Amino acid sequence: MDAKQIKQMLGQPYFEAPNCLLYHGDCSEFMKRLDHEIVDLTVTSPPYNIGKAYETALPLEGYLQWCAAWIAEIYRLTSPTGGFWLNLGYLSVSERAKAIPIAYLLWEKIPFFLIQEIVWSYGAGVAGRKFFSPRNEKFLWYVKDSKNYIFNLDDVRDPDVKYPNQKKNGKIKVNPHGKNPTDVWQFKKVTSGHNRSSKERTPHPAQFPEAVIDRIIKSTSHREQLILDPFMGSGTTAVVSVQLGRSVLGFELRADYCDIAASRIDDLLRRSELPQQQSLFLNR
Repeated sequence: MDAKQIKQMLGQPYFEAPNCLLYHGDCSEFMKRLDHEIVDLTVTSPPYNIGKAYETALPLEGYLQWCAAWIAEIYRLTSPTGGFWLNLGYLSVSERAKAIPIAYLLWEKIPFFLIQEIVWSYGAGVAGRKFFSPRNEKFLWYVKDSKNYIFNLDDVRDPDVKYPNQKKNGKIKVNPHGKNPTDVWQFKKVTSGHNRSSKERTPHPAQFPEAVIDRIIKSTSHREQLILDPFMGSGTTAVVSVQLGRSVLGFELRADYCDIAASRIDDLLRRSELPQQQSLFLNR
């Protein structure tokens, strides 16, 4: 599937760059127009339905039905060996829960096979008074085929090994590339504020650090594969995908967020040799 074919199905993008197509509009409507099994990996974080400025709150059942509908489209678009990484936060349920993980409520509505829950521990956040202070978010790693999926462990091994020369039966016990990272990832949040704002900070209020998305894309996709983010937001998935030699397709409902993502891609291309490279879309 090359860029020309995608544009034939979706029309002209809001923004286009080598290996990157970004569309402004409702992801559900766009995804319905795409051929099946063309996406190798989806990495996304939809609105949590908690009243943020970038979302329209729905009744709980309506929100869950909406999630089930766009996730079903992602399943249809995912290649047989493809994967789906979903970040969903918490919401309150009247008289039942102060903060229940949204994924619990979607358990029977997601057709993918769940491999693992990853905890992203970011070390800073709001302080609780009648509850423990939240310091993590969850990513759920799903695949289409439980026995045949991509996992590039050597690409993301942790070189910080406590006993690198430890031996068993005379042989070095530790992999020379490092150890398998745990399911708890320690990455700092993208922070704002005077004298503490992260270098990659944008005006988007819920921006992921590139390091988190980098590990996801490296470990569960190959170079020249197609990455999808149906809720592109500030464009972190696009930036990291292009950096890692993948193609990326993104959808975003808000034009101002599209502009943020486009600006980040443009800045990346200006600072690198990527503009001179042939588009990977053309090689698919």
